[in-house]
Amino acid sequence: MAISLKNEAAIKKIAIAGNIIFEVFSMIDKMDLNNMETIELNDRIDTFIREHGAIPAFLHYRGFPKSCCISLNNEVVHGIPDHRRIENGNLVKIDIGVKYQNYIADAAKTYAVGEISREARRLLEVTKTALRNGIKMAKKGNRISDISRSIQNTVEENGFSVVRELTGHGVGEALHEEPIIPNFVSKGPDPVIKAGMVFAIEPMVNIGTYEVRTASNGWTITTDDGSLSAHYEDTIAVLEKGNINLTRVVED
Repeated sequence: MAISLKNEAAIKKIAIAGNIIFEVFSMIDKMDLNNMETIELNDRIDTFIREHGAIPAFLHYRGFPKSCCISLNNEVVHGIPDHRRIENGNLVKIDIGVKYQNYIADAAKTYAVGEISREARRLLEVTKTALRNGIKMAKKGNRISDISRSIQNTVEENGFSVVRELTGHGVGEALHEEPIIPNFVSKGPDPVIKAGMVFAIEPMVNIGTYEVRTASNGWTITTDDGSLSAHYEDTIAVLEKGNINLTRVVED
């Protein structure tokens, strides 16, 4: 599949979807997540998205049963909201896609609930820094591997590991478009970045091994060794000069 370059009108619609995600996370920032069932959080997110004239992009995507992904602790991504209660000390990864007038933005954020360990806190900071550094490389004339290398170096220099089986991706008219954006330098395609590209950059970082496994529900990805994982993601539009962060989970 060819890489789709978005025009100004398309980027504006993706930006509206991205701003809804930003507002969802602003709402969650004010919540006390301790003792909340993940399905309740899912339902609040779903309601907010619909009240703002959009729809959850994840619901029924490839059969996914809920409106967002909520993953706890050693769960990396694709956690299915259910009646589990969030507990003090949990790392809660919330991944949200919003579709507005047929255009999609995608972002994720990790929340620390109550007191967490110093190492867990460092994991969050390193993952955010990796995303910031990756975004800085998302500019016309660079290659996708420049993003990948920046993320990988940031993570590994701090003693953590980047998940290899899951990647960032193009986004816009579909949730997953070309190009694939690994969080490590791979041997795969390495296209030149052009103005009009829109993609989701999303480092998934583990305290232990980068290896992961799929849970029995067929969706949730967990660390293979049970170690904690963090996930941050933003949707970025590449401009003639620089880029614009359409979801603003991390900003300089």
